[in-house]
Amino acid sequence: MPAAGRRQPLRFGYVVLRGIAQVDFMPNAACGVFFVAALFAAGWQYGLYALVGTVVGTAAAYALGVERERIGAGLEGFNGCLVAVAFAVFLGPGYASTWVMAVAGAAVATVVTGALVNLLRPWSMPTFTLPFCLIASVVTIAAPGFRRVWHEGSSLSALPRSASGPATLDWGDAVHAFFANVGQIFLMPQWYVGLLFLLGIFVADVVAGLTACLGSVVGIATAWALGAPTPGVSEGLMGYNAVLVAMALGAVFLQRGAWSLLYAAVGAAASTVLTVAVTSFFSPFGGHTLTWPYILTTLVFLAAVPSFPRLRPAPDPA
Repeated sequence: MPAAGRRQPLRFGYVVLRGIAQVDFMPNAACGVFFVAALFAAGWQYGLYALVGTVVGTAAAYALGVERERIGAGLEGFNGCLVAVAFAVFLGPGYASTWVMAVAGAAVATVVTGALVNLLRPWSMPTFTLPFCLIASVVTIAAPGFRRVWHEGSSLSALPRSASGPATLDWGDAVHAFFANVGQIFLMPQWYVGLLFLLGIFVADVVAGLTACLGSVVGIATAWALGAPTPGVSEGLMGYNAVLVAMALGAVFLQRGAWSLLYAAVGAAASTVLTVAVTSFFSPFGGHTLTWPYILTTLVFLAAVPSFPRLRPAPDPA
């Protein structure tokens, strides 16, 4: 086999790892290795679902002729990754129907991403995790109506829940929440999974890792100050959107500096409040919060940037 032919699978694997890492904005294969390890630490099935979802989304983009620069940066794989993991979490990972839905959903994510790229281009806005949220919301709300799809979901904790229970945090709860906030971006509540994700971010970009820490702290502090129930805070359900918002505004889409960090902290606090609002909105009909608060908060804060001379868009956001 020619050398170029032998390199093709390696190159595709590299792109897949970058796609997984792009869930947290990192176009970095080494970061992707940490993310895969984290998902397998949560459960081998979740790691496998993530890999399959990213492979399908990336392969669909290649097949449809998406520009190679986007594919190479991992931008065509991360929504497929999240869709597959979400289906495993909410539909149960051990069913053939879940695998079929995950593969189909990851492929559709490529089409939805293409549509959103065109719709958002006039405003120079990225697609964020909007394809994932649209597909996962539709399927999880519709799933109870299909007997071959609905299996009462998984026991993981990334579910809407009402405000009940104590609102005090001890140090153990706070530390658990700090790491779980990072893990819940992938719907994983385990602290050690969040630690692996955070290490992967630091490997890719130290500043991005620090802004992720900032977002986690702001999310915890905001939730505690407003009296959110301890279990939801400790499991990361209140703070994972804050982590994404802080990274987006403080390290990715805006030029880095003191003003963007302050802006990111305000956005992270706002997304924590919005998390509860979105959860309450979706709860009556079985929907899930997902990363809707991150998307809505970041869209508003980025749209406002031209009004603030102290803030500047990043020259080439990942």
